[in-house]
Amino acid sequence: MKNTLSWLILLGLVLVWGSSFILIKRSLLYFSSDEVGILRIVITFLFLSPIAFIRFKKIERKTAIILFVSGIIGSVIPSWLFATAQTQIDSSLAGTLNSLTPLFTLIVGLLFFKLKTRWYNIIGVIIGLFGAVGLIMASSSGSFDLNIKYSFLVIIATLCYAINVNIIKTYLNHLDSLSITALTFFLVGLPLLFFTIFFMDVPAEIIAEPEKLKGLGYLSVLSIVGTGLALIAFNNLIKISSPVFASSVTYLIPVVAIAWGILDGEIFKLSYILWFALIIFGVFMVNAKPGKGANISSMLLFGKRAK
Repeated sequence: MKNTLSWLILLGLVLVWGSSFILIKRSLLYFSSDEVGILRIVITFLFLSPIAFIRFKKIERKTAIILFVSGIIGSVIPSWLFATAQTQIDSSLAGTLNSLTPLFTLIVGLLFFKLKTRWYNIIGVIIGLFGAVGLIMASSSGSFDLNIKYSFLVIIATLCYAINVNIIKTYLNHLDSLSITALTFFLVGLPLLFFTIFFMDVPAEIIAEPEKLKGLGYLSVLSIVGTGLALIAFNNLIKISSPVFASSVTYLIPVVAIAWGILDGEIFKLSYILWFALIIFGVFMVNAKPGKGANISSMLLFGKRAK
């Protein structure tokens, strides 16, 4: 049952987060990267604050500190880094670099969090990464306009995601996913709300330029659906599966992005099927456990059962 639920949550997140890059891009037409990064956190905080107010009194001080650290590493820093990076690199490249998250999750987990994994899970990470990169390279005619400086910002963001996934699995597993998400944004969002009110010109900008309300609409969808609700589901996925499987959602995000492009009139290539199959197989191996799943993976790769 948990395995089925894990896959359903994963697919739901893929559909939501597959559209997040275009929402960031549209938001940047109306606001600066700093404003997009901060407003994304503030709007999510406002959306989740009623839940946080109810649950905050039940949280111990030690847990609150971990939640605050999780919010900074897993939300505040990546939100700003992605917004800044997408001022200079395109969404396809950002999506490709975002696919490093499961690899970093595995490395960080093994080195610092005593993550237990098996050889076929590690191979699954590599296969999934290969498939994701191949899919986006195929969709972009095999080339990217690589900006090293801004691409590195995305790499740092994926490393932050990897650290945060392991923190949640290791130190916050006693909390439900709704509490983790709401309290995290309460702790990091409240100071950013005051910063927005007293040190940013966003309210005045919206009054002076009503067109910015459209950008605020993009940001609201990105924050409420793509951040608040999606992270509740993602945090639940971390709890019921493994950190590496949860982070493998980034492999499938490019599939949705390319699907939107095809619906918008872009050309479909047969090679997409191969890369998509590699991604699915890689994610399957990442989630494989001793028994049937591992044996299927081993038979397909080597023609023999897993040990």
